Amino acid sequence: MPWFSPDFEALSLPEARALQERLAGLVREEDVDKTVRLVAGVDVAYDGGGGHAHAAVALWDVASGRVIETATASAETHFPYVPGFLAWRELPAVLAAFGRLGGHPDVVLVDGHGRAHPRRCGLACLVGLALDLPTAGCAKSVLVGSFSGLAAERGARLPLVDRGEAIGAVLRTRTGVRPVYVSVGHRITLEGACGVVLRASRFRLPEPLRIAHTTVTSLRAARIRGA
Repeated sequence: MPWFSPDFEALSLPEARALQERLAGLVREEDVDKTVRLVAGVDVAYDGGGGHAHAAVALWDVASGRVIETATASAETHFPYVPGFLAWRELPAVLAAFGRLGGHPDVVLVDGHGRAHPRRCGLACLVGLALDLPTAGCAKSVLVGSFSGLAAERGARLPLVDRGEAIGAVLRTRTGVRPVYVSVGHRITLEGACGVVLRASRFRLPEPLRIAHTTVTSLRAARIRGA
């Protein structure tokens, strides 16, 4: 990953903005070239003061519908807390967690945004580029963009639009439940990303993300108790 440097957290905001804009041009949208058997879910949480980011990765088996492995990591945060730039705070912990994962996912789902970002380069894009894996963002809230009129049934889908551009999809994963916001991270199409999210979803969130969230919440609580 030639673009990734250990000292990226020392970037100024203008430098970080320029890097995001450049990396957005490296994101590829393409069909996943093999059967999706293992899906990784990634979630991040902060300690009470925001000085550390904790990341969890849950590896979910499509055939059995079970999580077969989890990995966690924590990293001190240095980059300032600025909306639209949070990926720079979270990426070190996420990559460290992946470094501890034994299995190799076919697709990665990130609790966050990919192209559905003001500079079209959110955490899912950075993770996908760093790992060179098919990656999609699956967020619980909108960062940028708008939509209206989503049907209530599971599988209902509308474009998420910003400045006239479809930057993602608003997807209903369970009838009558709030939607999620899916966007391309890297090496996957939006259609393919929505398909993976739906296939992995029993409740509102896909199972790999739901388990990753539970895992990272427990990790954060344990770190706070031990502080």
